[in-house]
Amino acid sequence: MESVLECLPRGSRVAILRLRSLGDSVLTTPALDILKRARPDLRVAVMVEDRFRAIFEENSDVDAILPPDLGALRRMAPRLCLNLHGGTRSAWMTALAGARYRAGFGHFRRQFVYNVRIPRAQQILGVERKVHTAEHVASAMFYLGAPKCEIPRAKLAPTSDAGETACATNASRVPAMVGQAVSPANHAVLHPFASGPGKTWRADGFLAIAEHLKQSGTDPVFIGGPGDNLSPFRNFRTISGAPLAEIKQLLATASLFVGNDSGPAHMAAAFGLPVVVIFGASDPAIWGPWRTASEVVTAPGGIAHVEAAQVLDALTRLRVHV
Repeated sequence: MESVLECLPRGSRVAILRLRSLGDSVLTTPALDILKRARPDLRVAVMVEDRFRAIFEENSDVDAILPPDLGALRRMAPRLCLNLHGGTRSAWMTALAGARYRAGFGHFRRQFVYNVRIPRAQQILGVERKVHTAEHVASAMFYLGAPKCEIPRAKLAPTSDAGETACATNASRVPAMVGQAVSPANHAVLHPFASGPGKTWRADGFLAIAEHLKQSGTDPVFIGGPGDNLSPFRNFRTISGAPLAEIKQLLATASLFVGNDSGPAHMAAAFGLPVVVIFGASDPAIWGPWRTASEVVTAPGGIAHVEAAQVLDALTRLRVHV
């Protein structure tokens, strides 16, 4: 039986519905790489909320970025609509896209929407273990007909028009090749926030790491979103609420990332930085740094019990000069 990709006429349009989530968006990019290598002739569009648009900007595997709007989807007229989000809204958009092939994972609700039901990643990959999110998303491409291969690192590109902004460092900006490590500057990015208390390491721990980095000659830069309280870190350089395009540029020229399990950690891994991630409630096997030099730090009893010495030891194992 022919695969879906084999059935798509040359130059067909493919819509990928991601909609939201920073980490999930970053970890979708390896799958896009696999799809485009299998069928470089396809015209691939990613549908995502504007606040996450920068993740896919200047990605050579993405031909268009669509707002999460049914009209935009129908005007694109995709031959294949692949729902990677799985929620109610994305399901109905998939149903009404007008696509010949409507694909979604078998565990999604509203299965009647899909005429291509993608099985468990374990079944596709031939394993019986926890799979990383990057593997889970990539498995969809294998099921659709892309040749099985090693799943690559996530791909991000610094936005060319990010300009000299609040994210600018004292070091000169270094151009980055998409999906590859870049030449580092002498600053480390620290992200002390996460989606909930069970994933957030205490501020004094991050302060201890920042002080140690500063004493060793590395400039700590704390980043946070518009609603994050950066006041505990005011003695260091802080960047609050910067657009993702600017955070990409900052990470592209950094030498190190230290943070909680969160979207910026996945962005840092995509640029090939040495990454230390402090984990609490989430599972590192599913959400750990993907394909970069990394250390995961945990403690029995949860993230509140992680000690600064553990994080410093992780930096030493990464052979980061501290």
